[in-house]
Amino acid sequence: MAGRTQPLLAGVVTALVGFASSFTVVLAGLRAVGATDAQAASGLLAVCVASGTSAVWLGLRHRIPMSVAWSTPGAALLVATGPVPGGWPVAVGAFLVSGVLIVAAGLFPALGRAVAAIPRPIAGAMLAGVLLPLCTAPVRALVEVPRLAAPVVLAWLLLHRFARRWAVPGALVVAVAAIALTAPVAGLGGARLLPAVELTAPAWSVSALVGLALPLFLVTMAAQNVPGMAVLVGYGYRPPFGAALRATGLTSLAAAPAGGHAVNLAAITAALAAGPDAHPDPDRRWIASVTAGTGLALLGLGAGAATALIALAPPVLIEAVAGLALLGALATALTSALAEPAAREAAVVTFVVTASGVSLLGVGGAFWGLVAGGLMLLLFRRRSVDPAASQPAPPEPATGPEPSTAPEPVAASLRPAPVGSDSPAGAASPRGARVGGD
Repeated sequence: MAGRTQPLLAGVVTALVGFASSFTVVLAGLRAVGATDAQAASGLLAVCVASGTSAVWLGLRHRIPMSVAWSTPGAALLVATGPVPGGWPVAVGAFLVSGVLIVAAGLFPALGRAVAAIPRPIAGAMLAGVLLPLCTAPVRALVEVPRLAAPVVLAWLLLHRFARRWAVPGALVVAVAAIALTAPVAGLGGARLLPAVELTAPAWSVSALVGLALPLFLVTMAAQNVPGMAVLVGYGYRPPFGAALRATGLTSLAAAPAGGHAVNLAAITAALAAGPDAHPDPDRRWIASVTAGTGLALLGLGAGAATALIALAPPVLIEAVAGLALLGALATALTSALAEPAAREAAVVTFVVTASGVSLLGVGGAFWGLVAGGLMLLLFRRRSVDPAASQPAPPEPATGPEPSTAPEPVAASLRPAPVGSDSPAGAASPRGARVGGD
Protein backbone atom coordinates (compact mmCIF):
# COMPACT_ATOMS: atom_id res chain seq x y z
CA MET A 1 0.00 0.00 0.00
CA ALA A 2 2.85 2.39 0.88
CA GLY A 3 4.38 1.81 -2.54
CA ARG A 4 1.12 2.80 -4.22
CA THR A 5 0.51 5.92 -2.18
CA GLN A 6 4.11 7.19 -2.11
CA PRO A 7 4.10 8.76 -5.61
CA LEU A 8 0.61 10.18 -5.01
CA LEU A 9 1.76 11.90 -1.82
CA ALA A 10 4.92 13.12 -3.55
CA GLY A 11 2.77 14.61 -6.29
CA VAL A 12 0.52 16.40 -3.80
CA VAL A 13 3.57 17.86 -2.02
CA THR A 14 5.07 18.93 -5.36
CA ALA A 15 1.87 20.75 -6.34
CA LEU A 16 1.49 22.48 -2.96
CA VAL A 17 5.12 23.57 -2.76
CA GLY A 18 5.18 24.69 -6.39
CA PHE A 19 2.00 26.76 -6.05
CA ALA A 20 2.65 28.29 -2.64
CA SER A 21 6.30 29.06 -3.32
CA SER A 22 5.83 31.37 -6.27
CA PHE A 23 2.24 32.27 -7.09
CA THR A 24 2.91 35.69 -5.55
CA VAL A 25 5.62 36.21 -8.18
CA VAL A 26 3.09 35.47 -10.94
CA LEU A 27 0.51 37.90 -9.56
CA ALA A 28 3.13 40.61 -9.02
CA GLY A 29 4.42 40.16 -12.57
CA LEU A 30 1.02 40.24 -14.26
CA ARG A 31 -0.05 43.32 -12.31
CA ALA A 32 3.26 45.02 -13.12
CA VAL A 33 2.61 44.86 -16.88
CA GLY A 34 -0.90 46.24 -16.61
CA ALA A 35 -3.29 43.47 -15.54
CA THR A 36 -6.22 44.30 -13.28
CA ASP A 37 -6.84 42.09 -10.26
CA ALA A 38 -9.43 40.10 -12.23
CA GLN A 39 -7.06 39.70 -15.18
CA ALA A 40 -4.21 38.65 -12.87
CA ALA A 41 -6.44 36.03 -11.23
CA SER A 42 -7.40 34.78 -14.69
CA GLY A 43 -3.73 34.60 -15.65
CA LEU A 44 -2.85 32.61 -12.55
CA LEU A 45 -5.72 30.20 -13.22
CA ALA A 46 -4.60 29.88 -16.85
CA VAL A 47 -0.98 28.97 -16.05
CA CYS A 48 -2.13 26.51 -13.36
CA VAL A 49 -4.41 24.68 -15.80
CA ALA A 50 -1.87 24.88 -18.63
CA SER A 51 0.92 23.53 -16.42
CA GLY A 52 -1.28 20.75 -15.10
CA THR A 53 -2.47 19.74 -18.57
CA SER A 54 1.09 19.60 -19.91
CA ALA A 55 2.35 17.56 -16.95
CA VAL A 56 -0.48 15.03 -17.20
CA TRP A 57 -0.03 14.62 -20.97
CA LEU A 58 3.76 14.27 -20.83
CA GLY A 59 3.65 11.88 -17.87
CA LEU A 60 1.03 9.59 -19.40
CA ARG A 61 2.58 9.75 -22.88
CA HIS A 62 6.23 9.13 -21.98
CA ARG A 63 6.04 7.53 -18.51
CA ILE A 64 8.72 9.96 -17.27
CA PRO A 65 8.24 12.32 -14.27
CA MET A 66 8.29 15.52 -16.32
CA SER A 67 6.97 18.16 -13.92
CA VAL A 68 5.65 21.36 -15.50
CA ALA A 69 5.22 24.78 -13.93
CA TRP A 70 4.78 28.40 -14.84
CA SER A 71 7.90 30.42 -15.63
CA THR A 72 8.85 31.96 -12.30
CA PRO A 73 11.87 33.83 -13.76
CA GLY A 74 9.55 34.94 -16.56
CA ALA A 75 7.16 36.43 -13.99
CA ALA A 76 10.11 38.16 -12.32
CA LEU A 77 11.01 39.57 -15.74
CA LEU A 78 7.52 41.08 -15.94
CA VAL A 79 8.11 42.82 -12.60
CA ALA A 80 11.46 44.15 -13.83
CA THR A 81 9.91 45.29 -17.14
CA GLY A 82 7.01 47.20 -15.60
CA PRO A 83 4.23 48.89 -17.58
CA VAL A 84 4.32 48.11 -21.30
CA PRO A 85 3.55 50.84 -23.86
CA GLY A 86 0.15 49.89 -25.17
CA GLY A 87 -0.95 48.31 -21.89
CA TRP A 88 -2.16 44.84 -21.04
CA PRO A 89 -3.22 43.81 -24.59
CA VAL A 90 0.36 44.35 -25.80
CA ALA A 91 1.67 42.23 -22.92
CA VAL A 92 -0.75 39.45 -23.92
CA GLY A 93 0.54 39.72 -27.49
CA ALA A 94 4.08 39.27 -26.17
CA PHE A 95 2.98 36.15 -24.24
CA LEU A 96 1.61 34.70 -27.48
CA VAL A 97 4.83 35.37 -29.40
CA SER A 98 6.89 33.80 -26.62
CA GLY A 99 4.68 30.70 -26.83
CA VAL A 100 5.16 30.54 -30.60
CA LEU A 101 8.94 30.69 -30.12
CA ILE A 102 8.82 27.84 -27.59
CA VAL A 103 6.83 25.69 -30.03
CA ALA A 104 9.29 26.59 -32.78
CA ALA A 105 12.19 25.50 -30.56
CA GLY A 106 10.45 22.14 -30.20
CA LEU A 107 9.82 21.81 -33.94
CA PHE A 108 13.22 23.06 -35.12
CA PRO A 109 16.07 21.70 -32.98
CA ALA A 110 18.46 24.29 -34.43
CA LEU A 111 16.55 27.05 -32.61
CA GLY A 112 16.73 25.17 -29.33
CA ARG A 113 20.45 24.60 -29.85
CA ALA A 114 20.95 28.30 -30.59
CA VAL A 115 19.35 29.25 -27.27
CA ALA A 116 21.33 26.58 -25.45
CA ALA A 117 24.51 27.94 -27.05
CA ILE A 118 24.22 31.24 -25.15
CA PRO A 119 27.24 31.32 -22.82
CA ARG A 120 26.19 30.33 -19.32
CA PRO A 121 27.76 33.41 -17.68
CA ILE A 122 25.71 35.74 -19.90
CA ALA A 123 22.47 33.80 -19.37
CA GLY A 124 23.09 33.59 -15.62
CA ALA A 125 23.92 37.30 -15.37
CA MET A 126 20.78 38.29 -17.29
CA LEU A 127 18.65 36.14 -15.00
CA ALA A 128 20.36 37.55 -11.90
CA GLY A 129 19.69 41.09 -13.09
CA VAL A 130 16.03 40.25 -13.64
CA LEU A 131 15.69 38.69 -10.18
CA LEU A 132 17.57 41.36 -8.22
CA PRO A 133 14.75 43.94 -7.88
CA LEU A 134 12.40 41.36 -6.35
CA CYS A 135 15.11 39.87 -4.14
CA THR A 136 15.74 43.26 -2.51
CA ALA A 137 12.05 43.55 -1.58
CA PRO A 138 12.42 41.77 1.81
CA VAL A 139 14.92 44.42 2.88
CA ARG A 140 12.64 47.24 1.73
CA ALA A 141 9.67 45.61 3.46
CA LEU A 142 11.57 45.41 6.77
CA VAL A 143 12.08 49.17 6.57
CA GLU A 144 8.66 50.20 5.24
CA VAL A 145 6.33 47.73 7.04
CA PRO A 146 8.46 46.18 9.81
CA ARG A 147 5.53 44.90 11.89
CA LEU A 148 4.27 42.83 8.96
CA ALA A 149 7.58 41.90 7.33
CA ALA A 150 9.62 40.90 10.39
CA PRO A 151 7.51 37.82 11.28
CA VAL A 152 7.54 36.74 7.62
CA VAL A 153 11.33 36.96 7.32
CA LEU A 154 11.81 35.28 10.72
CA ALA A 155 9.55 32.38 9.73
CA TRP A 156 11.46 31.99 6.48
CA LEU A 157 14.81 31.94 8.29
CA LEU A 158 13.73 29.33 10.83
CA LEU A 159 12.11 27.04 8.27
CA HIS A 160 15.00 27.49 5.88
CA ARG A 161 17.25 26.16 8.62
CA PHE A 162 15.13 23.23 9.78
CA ALA A 163 12.65 22.42 6.97
CA ARG A 164 14.01 24.05 3.83
CA ARG A 165 11.34 22.75 1.47
CA TRP A 166 8.64 24.53 3.45
CA ALA A 167 10.46 27.83 4.04
CA VAL A 168 8.60 29.89 1.43
CA PRO A 169 5.16 28.29 1.98
CA GLY A 170 5.63 28.87 5.72
CA ALA A 171 6.56 32.50 5.14
CA LEU A 172 3.46 32.84 2.96
CA VAL A 173 1.24 31.45 5.71
CA VAL A 174 2.66 33.99 8.16
CA ALA A 175 2.13 36.78 5.61
CA VAL A 176 -1.49 35.72 5.08
CA ALA A 177 -2.03 35.69 8.84
CA ALA A 178 -0.51 39.17 9.13
CA ILE A 179 -2.73 40.46 6.32
CA ALA A 180 -5.84 38.90 7.88
CA LEU A 181 -5.08 40.50 11.26
CA THR A 182 -4.43 43.97 9.87
CA ALA A 183 -6.77 44.22 6.87
CA PRO A 184 -10.22 45.82 7.16
CA VAL A 185 -12.88 43.41 8.34
CA ALA A 186 -14.99 43.97 5.21
CA GLY A 187 -11.99 43.88 2.90
CA LEU A 188 -12.98 40.65 1.17
CA GLY A 189 -16.69 41.44 1.21
CA GLY A 190 -17.04 42.53 -2.42
CA ALA A 191 -14.15 40.51 -3.81
CA ARG A 192 -14.59 37.78 -6.39
CA LEU A 193 -13.27 34.66 -4.64
CA LEU A 194 -13.79 32.29 -7.56
CA PRO A 195 -11.61 33.12 -10.58
CA ALA A 196 -13.19 33.80 -13.93
CA VAL A 197 -11.48 33.58 -17.29
CA GLU A 198 -10.86 37.12 -18.58
CA LEU A 199 -9.99 36.92 -22.27
CA THR A 200 -8.01 39.79 -23.80
CA ALA A 201 -7.60 40.50 -27.50
CA PRO A 202 -3.85 40.69 -28.11
CA ALA A 203 -2.02 43.64 -29.62
CA TRP A 204 1.55 43.90 -30.81
CA SER A 205 4.32 46.44 -30.95
CA VAL A 206 7.93 46.14 -32.04
CA SER A 207 9.22 47.36 -28.67
CA ALA A 208 7.18 44.75 -26.78
CA LEU A 209 8.29 41.97 -29.13
CA VAL A 210 11.96 42.85 -28.62
CA GLY A 211 11.80 44.00 -25.02
CA LEU A 212 9.34 41.49 -23.55
CA ALA A 213 8.53 38.54 -25.85
CA LEU A 214 12.12 37.70 -26.76
CA PRO A 215 13.54 38.05 -23.20
CA LEU A 216 10.59 36.04 -21.85
CA PHE A 217 11.37 33.25 -24.31
CA LEU A 218 15.10 33.32 -23.52
CA VAL A 219 14.62 33.41 -19.74
CA THR A 220 12.07 30.60 -19.87
CA MET A 221 14.35 28.44 -22.00
CA ALA A 222 17.66 29.15 -20.26
CA ALA A 223 16.41 29.34 -16.67
CA GLN A 224 13.64 26.73 -16.66
CA ASN A 225 13.56 24.34 -19.60
CA VAL A 226 17.28 23.58 -19.81
CA PRO A 227 17.75 23.18 -16.00
CA GLY A 228 14.56 21.14 -15.85
CA MET A 229 16.04 18.77 -18.41
CA ALA A 230 19.28 18.68 -16.41
CA VAL A 231 17.44 17.51 -13.29
CA LEU A 232 15.82 14.64 -15.19
CA VAL A 233 19.11 13.68 -16.85
CA GLY A 234 20.75 13.72 -13.44
CA TYR A 235 18.25 11.14 -12.19
CA GLY A 236 18.98 8.86 -15.13
CA TYR A 237 16.17 9.73 -17.51
CA ARG A 238 16.43 10.71 -21.16
CA PRO A 239 13.41 12.97 -21.57
CA PRO A 240 12.19 14.02 -25.03
CA PHE A 241 13.14 17.70 -25.08
CA GLY A 242 11.37 18.47 -28.35
CA ALA A 243 8.10 16.92 -27.20
CA ALA A 244 8.30 18.82 -23.90
CA LEU A 245 8.84 22.13 -25.70
CA ARG A 246 5.97 21.51 -28.09
CA ALA A 247 3.59 20.57 -25.27
CA THR A 248 4.50 23.49 -23.00
CA GLY A 249 4.60 25.91 -25.94
CA LEU A 250 1.13 24.93 -27.13
CA THR A 251 -0.35 25.21 -23.64
CA SER A 252 1.39 28.59 -23.26
CA LEU A 253 -0.34 29.70 -26.45
CA ALA A 254 -3.69 28.49 -25.13
CA ALA A 255 -3.19 30.25 -21.79
CA ALA A 256 -1.97 33.59 -23.19
CA PRO A 257 -5.36 35.15 -24.12
CA ALA A 258 -6.52 34.44 -20.55
CA GLY A 259 -3.41 36.17 -19.14
CA GLY A 260 -0.99 33.26 -18.76
CA HIS A 261 2.57 34.38 -19.43
CA ALA A 262 4.52 31.12 -19.98
CA VAL A 263 4.58 27.42 -19.12
CA ASN A 264 7.74 25.30 -19.00
CA LEU A 265 9.47 22.30 -17.47
CA ALA A 266 9.79 22.70 -13.72
CA ALA A 267 13.32 23.24 -12.46
CA ILE A 268 12.81 24.04 -8.77
CA THR A 269 10.25 21.38 -7.87
CA ALA A 270 11.26 18.83 -10.51
CA ALA A 271 13.38 16.85 -8.05
CA LEU A 272 10.38 16.31 -5.75
CA ALA A 273 8.71 14.16 -8.39
CA ALA A 274 11.80 12.72 -10.10
CA GLY A 275 13.87 11.72 -7.05
CA PRO A 276 13.88 8.56 -4.93
CA ASP A 277 11.49 10.13 -2.41
CA ALA A 278 8.76 9.92 -5.05
CA HIS A 279 9.21 6.14 -5.44
CA PRO A 280 12.08 3.65 -5.19
CA ASP A 281 11.29 2.41 -8.69
CA PRO A 282 12.19 5.05 -11.33
CA ASP A 283 9.56 3.61 -13.66
CA ARG A 284 6.81 4.53 -11.18
CA ARG A 285 7.77 8.15 -10.52
CA TRP A 286 5.75 9.47 -13.44
CA ILE A 287 2.70 8.97 -11.23
CA ALA A 288 4.04 11.74 -8.98
CA SER A 289 4.36 14.24 -11.85
CA VAL A 290 0.88 13.40 -13.15
CA THR A 291 -0.56 13.82 -9.64
CA ALA A 292 1.32 17.12 -9.27
CA GLY A 293 -0.11 18.36 -12.55
CA THR A 294 -3.65 17.46 -11.52
CA GLY A 295 -3.15 19.10 -8.13
CA LEU A 296 -1.75 22.29 -9.64
CA ALA A 297 -4.71 22.60 -12.00
CA LEU A 298 -7.10 22.25 -9.05
CA LEU A 299 -5.14 24.77 -6.98
CA GLY A 300 -5.74 27.25 -9.77
CA LEU A 301 -9.36 27.43 -8.62
CA GLY A 302 -8.06 29.37 -5.62
CA ALA A 303 -6.56 32.08 -7.82
CA GLY A 304 -9.43 34.48 -7.20
CA ALA A 305 -9.24 34.21 -3.42
CA ALA A 306 -5.44 34.48 -3.50
CA THR A 307 -5.60 37.61 -5.65
CA ALA A 308 -8.29 39.22 -3.48
CA LEU A 309 -6.30 38.56 -0.31
CA ILE A 310 -3.06 39.87 -1.76
CA ALA A 311 -4.84 43.01 -2.98
CA LEU A 312 -5.38 43.92 0.70
CA ALA A 313 -1.67 43.79 1.52
CA PRO A 314 0.97 46.45 1.04
CA PRO A 315 2.56 45.69 -2.35
CA VAL A 316 6.04 45.60 -0.83
CA LEU A 317 5.00 42.78 1.52
CA ILE A 318 3.86 40.60 -1.39
CA GLU A 319 7.05 41.43 -3.27
CA ALA A 320 8.98 40.45 -0.14
CA VAL A 321 7.45 36.96 -0.11
CA ALA A 322 8.19 36.67 -3.83
CA GLY A 323 11.75 37.82 -3.22
CA LEU A 324 12.29 35.20 -0.53
CA ALA A 325 11.10 32.56 -2.99
CA LEU A 326 13.68 33.72 -5.55
CA LEU A 327 16.79 34.06 -3.35
CA GLY A 328 17.93 30.54 -4.18
CA ALA A 329 17.47 31.19 -7.89
CA LEU A 330 19.44 34.44 -7.56
CA ALA A 331 22.31 32.62 -5.83
CA THR A 332 22.41 30.00 -8.59
CA ALA A 333 22.32 32.65 -11.31
CA LEU A 334 25.15 34.66 -9.73
CA THR A 335 27.26 31.53 -9.29
CA SER A 336 26.76 30.65 -12.96
CA ALA A 337 27.52 34.23 -14.03
CA LEU A 338 30.83 34.52 -12.16
CA ALA A 339 32.14 30.97 -12.36
CA GLU A 340 34.23 31.42 -15.52
CA PRO A 341 37.05 34.01 -15.31
CA ALA A 342 37.21 34.52 -19.08
CA ALA A 343 33.63 35.83 -19.17
CA ARG A 344 33.40 37.43 -15.75
CA GLU A 345 33.56 41.08 -16.87
CA ALA A 346 31.05 40.48 -19.66
CA ALA A 347 28.74 38.82 -17.15
CA VAL A 348 29.03 41.78 -14.78
CA VAL A 349 28.16 44.16 -17.63
CA THR A 350 25.12 42.03 -18.46
CA PHE A 351 24.05 41.98 -14.82
CA VAL A 352 24.48 45.74 -14.30
CA VAL A 353 22.63 46.74 -17.46
CA THR A 354 19.77 44.30 -16.80
CA ALA A 355 19.41 45.24 -13.13
CA SER A 356 19.44 48.96 -13.95
CA GLY A 357 15.94 48.66 -15.39
CA VAL A 358 16.74 51.10 -18.19
CA SER A 359 14.39 51.34 -21.13
CA LEU A 360 15.75 52.46 -24.50
CA LEU A 361 13.58 52.78 -27.60
CA GLY A 362 10.78 51.25 -25.56
CA VAL A 363 12.83 48.07 -24.96
CA GLY A 364 13.58 46.95 -21.40
CA GLY A 365 16.86 46.30 -19.67
CA ALA A 366 16.89 42.50 -20.03
CA PHE A 367 17.37 42.74 -23.79
CA TRP A 368 19.99 45.48 -23.56
CA GLY A 369 21.83 43.55 -20.87
CA LEU A 370 22.04 40.55 -23.16
CA VAL A 371 23.27 42.74 -26.03
CA ALA A 372 25.84 44.56 -23.89
CA GLY A 373 27.21 41.36 -22.38
CA GLY A 374 27.39 39.65 -25.77
CA LEU A 375 29.30 42.58 -27.30
CA MET A 376 31.65 42.68 -24.32
CA LEU A 377 32.30 38.96 -24.64
CA LEU A 378 33.05 39.28 -28.37
CA LEU A 379 35.39 42.19 -27.70
CA PHE A 380 37.41 40.30 -25.10
CA ARG A 381 37.53 37.16 -27.22
CA ARG A 382 38.91 39.15 -30.15
CA ARG A 383 41.45 40.92 -27.97
CA SER A 384 42.63 37.62 -26.51
CA VAL A 385 43.47 36.18 -29.93
CA ASP A 386 44.89 39.31 -31.60
CA PRO A 387 48.22 40.18 -29.83
CA ALA A 388 50.39 37.19 -30.74
CA ALA A 389 48.42 35.92 -33.71
CA SER A 390 51.23 36.70 -36.16
CA GLN A 391 54.12 35.34 -34.05
CA PRO A 392 54.93 31.65 -33.75
CA ALA A 393 54.66 30.34 -30.24
CA PRO A 394 57.82 28.86 -28.65
CA PRO A 395 57.81 25.09 -28.20
CA GLU A 396 56.27 23.90 -24.94
CA PRO A 397 56.90 20.72 -22.98
CA ALA A 398 54.28 18.06 -23.62
CA THR A 399 52.25 18.39 -20.46
CA GLY A 400 48.82 17.68 -21.93
CA PRO A 401 46.05 20.11 -22.88
CA GLU A 402 45.24 22.95 -20.52
CA PRO A 403 41.67 23.50 -19.41
CA SER A 404 39.71 25.75 -21.71
CA THR A 405 38.78 29.22 -20.47
CA ALA A 406 36.11 29.77 -23.13
CA PRO A 407 32.67 30.49 -21.68
CA GLU A 408 30.58 27.36 -21.35
CA PRO A 409 27.24 27.36 -23.15
CA VAL A 410 23.93 26.90 -21.36
CA ALA A 411 23.62 23.47 -22.98
CA ALA A 412 26.43 22.25 -20.72
CA SER A 413 23.97 22.28 -17.84
CA LEU A 414 22.39 19.20 -19.37
CA ARG A 415 25.39 17.22 -18.18
CA PRO A 416 24.74 15.69 -14.75
CA ALA A 417 26.77 17.08 -11.86
CA PRO A 418 29.20 14.75 -10.08
CA VAL A 419 27.64 12.17 -7.81
CA GLY A 420 27.41 13.55 -4.31
CA SER A 421 26.66 17.11 -5.40
CA ASP A 422 24.14 18.99 -3.30
CA SER A 423 22.19 19.76 -6.47
CA PRO A 424 19.42 17.37 -7.51
CA ALA A 425 21.15 17.04 -10.86
CA GLY A 426 24.09 15.50 -9.08
CA ALA A 427 22.14 12.50 -7.86
CA ALA A 428 23.28 9.07 -8.91
CA SER A 429 21.45 7.68 -11.91
CA PRO A 430 18.96 5.05 -10.78
CA ARG A 431 19.08 1.65 -12.32
CA GLY A 432 16.34 0.82 -14.72
CA ALA A 433 15.48 4.46 -15.42
CA ARG A 434 13.10 4.69 -18.32
CA VAL A 435 14.55 6.03 -21.53
CA GLY A 436 12.18 8.15 -23.59
CA GLY A 437 12.50 9.15 -27.22
CA ASP A 438 11.24 12.31 -28.84
